Parts: sequence; C-alpha cells; structure tokens
Amino acid sequence: MTVTVYGRSCSSTRKAKQWLKENGIPYVERNITQDPITIGELHSILRITENGTDEIMAVKSQTYQDMNANLEDLSLHELIEYINKYPKLLKSPIIVDEKRLQAGYSEDIRQFLPRKTRLKWRMNHLAFNRLGDVTN
Repeated sequence: MTVTVYGRSCSSTRKAKQWLKENGIPYVERNITQDPITIGELHSILRITENGTDEIMAVKSQTYQDMNANLEDLSLHELIEYINKYPKLLKSPIIVDEKRLQAGYSEDIRQFLPRKTRLKWRMNHLAFNRLGDVTN
C-alpha cells in the first residue's frame, strides 16, 4: 500500500509527515506548489472522496477568497483545471492510498495505520484514558 502526501510547506503537512514517520508508515511526498498535482491525480483523488471537491478545497484560503470566478459555477473539468493551475486551492496535506483519503491534518490520520496496529492503538488509548479517569 503506497501512501502519498500531497501538500505544501506548511505546519499541517509537516505534522502529517512526522506522524507517518513515527508510526513507520512509508510515504511518497509531493510538494504541490513546486510540482503541481496533475489532472489525472485529481481525478484519482476525487474517485475516493465522499463529498467530491468540497472535501479537498481550501475554502478559507486566501487564494480561494481572491478568486474572481465563482468556482461553484464551473464545470468539474474547468474546476480541475483551475486547481491544477492554482494548487493553493487545495487543502494541505491531502493524504491518499488506494482506498483512503484525508484532507488536512487531524487524528483521523490513524486510518492509514495497518488494521492490527489501529486496534492495538485503540486499546492502548482506551486504557490510558481509563487510567486518567481514575486519577482525576
């Protein structure tokens, strides 16, 4: 399973890469401002989103705010070309493998752990929380 991190030089991308390293998950990194995401890659990403472009767009970004075009009026093809031209329209990082996608950094990144490791993590996390409840 290959994990790809599409991101920019930002704290969220750095946190995601650090987390992947700490958990022994190999990944390939792409800085989308230096090496823009391709139209084919965008299509692959959109195939595994649950909410389409809404899931990957950085609507709070300055680039999005500065756009003169109403992106909602664009066809999907036009929007993908826009994203290819202006990669800062995407959330950073976008982490994908063959089946999973995460846009932005959050604790949901655990989904990229192998199943056995995820179960072990959950058990350890639950035990830690219970210990914390006992002492409080």
